[in-house]
Amino acid sequence: MYSVELKPQAAKFIAAQPKKIQRQLITHIEALAVNPRPAGCKLLYTEEKLYRIHSGNYRIIYQIQDKILLVIIVKIGDRKDIYRHLIK
Repeated sequence: MYSVELKPQAAKFIAAQPKKIQRQLITHIEALAVNPRPAGCKLLYTEEKLYRIHSGNYRIIYQIQDKILLVIIVKIGDRKDIYRHLIK
C-alpha cells in the first residue's frame, strides 16, 4: 500500500470546494493508495512523469515514487484549465 502526500496547493484546492466535491476528490485520492495506476489513469508526457485521473469535472495530477511507495498529489483543478497552469 502506498502513502499519499498532498502538495499545499492541492490541499488548498480541496479545502475551497463544497463538501460534496471534497468527498468525491478524497475518495479518488484514497483509492490511489491501493492502486496508484487505476484504469483510466494517463501518463502525461512531462519530465516529472506525472499521471492524471478524472474525478467528475476535475483532474487530479500526481506523481508516483515506486521505490518508497509514495503518491504525491501535485495539483487538482477544473478540467478546463488544469493543463494551462500545470507547467507553473
